[in-house]
Amino acid sequence: MKYDFDCIVDRCGTNCSKWDNREALFGSKDVLPMWVADMDFCIATPIAEAIKKRTEHEIYGYTQTAPSVVEAVIERMKRKYDWKIEPEWVVFTPGVVSALHASVKAFTHPDDEVIIQEPVYGPFRSSVTANGCAVVNNQLKLINGHYEVDFDDLERRFRLRAGGMGHVSPRIRLMILCHPHNPVGRVWTREELTRMGETVIRNDAIMVSDEIHCELLFRGFSHVPFAAISEEFARNSIVCMAPSKTFNLAGLRASSIIIPDRKIRERFNAARAGIMPGPNAFGLVGLEAAYRYGDEWLEQLLDYLQGNLDFLVRYFEERIPEIKVVKPEGTYLVWLDCRGLGMDDANLRTLFREKALVGLEDGYVFGAGGSGFQRMNIACPRATLEEGLKRIERAVKGR
Repeated sequence: MKYDFDCIVDRCGTNCSKWDNREALFGSKDVLPMWVADMDFCIATPIAEAIKKRTEHEIYGYTQTAPSVVEAVIERMKRKYDWKIEPEWVVFTPGVVSALHASVKAFTHPDDEVIIQEPVYGPFRSSVTANGCAVVNNQLKLINGHYEVDFDDLERRFRLRAGGMGHVSPRIRLMILCHPHNPVGRVWTREELTRMGETVIRNDAIMVSDEIHCELLFRGFSHVPFAAISEEFARNSIVCMAPSKTFNLAGLRASSIIIPDRKIRERFNAARAGIMPGPNAFGLVGLEAAYRYGDEWLEQLLDYLQGNLDFLVRYFEERIPEIKVVKPEGTYLVWLDCRGLGMDDANLRTLFREKALVGLEDGYVFGAGGSGFQRMNIACPRATLEEGLKRIERAVKGR
């Protein structure tokens, strides 16, 4: 069937974090919210129908995971990535962020260290610090508008923790990888993943790979699951996936965490025991329906997002050249380099939120390297995107 992504859906009055929270977050109900990572699109019809069917049985008691849900995950990994996973590898959680916290809790002690790559999604840092550990930042390098991994720095971080004596540091336990990367939009190549993974494993650490945006790719790019690269990588990794970003199901709270190694899986489950439940009944239904029947919708979505990205890039180049677009390879989030405006972060916030009345995400909240940037969500009807860009243009030209 044909889906209409140009349709503007009124989300106000639905307890929507994006739209109903504007006055509290931005100081005005007139702000156009383009910040939090969910989409202003209706979900695929087969997913909606599956959820409605489940509501017809009017008992919503404790729910276990049906074998068909596990099979849906296994089949999707095989179909999308030619990655064969086993049923026992799959652990279901109510979200990827909770899985990050469980991973840090399972494999660290207070004062241990965890590597992240800023600027990056804020809960990466908080999942480390909330568990009493220290963040080690292998900061990404922006070179000619393109972000790259600083491999020399990554090696140096481990070497420094080894005290220069050549032995493995007992302190860096994990590296949390964002793949595809939020907010800079990189889709790491097999070669980059291999080099990062070899460094981490050689230093006796575990890779936790957040791959929640793995199916949201722009033309010409493909995703390689970290653990699919080799058996060694699989034995030393935790891969976090979910349909929530891809199919706009964040409110259903269902993620699949793929942990091939039995001992790592047992420690992960022990860390979450008693404090982290599995997904709710509707989350499991939505996950299975998305993975089995959502591809027709997804193909059309990706075409529409590509059109939105092309429109946005042209708009900034032709009408707001002071702001440079870091063109994403994946996700529906765009990292805007606003340093050409010559403003500090406080004045940037005022420009966008108070003058333009567009609610973006401040770059500095993503950590080191984020100052002077803004993150913009383009998963919205094109008319909404155009309105947001026009507001930004007026504010920049009138500042």
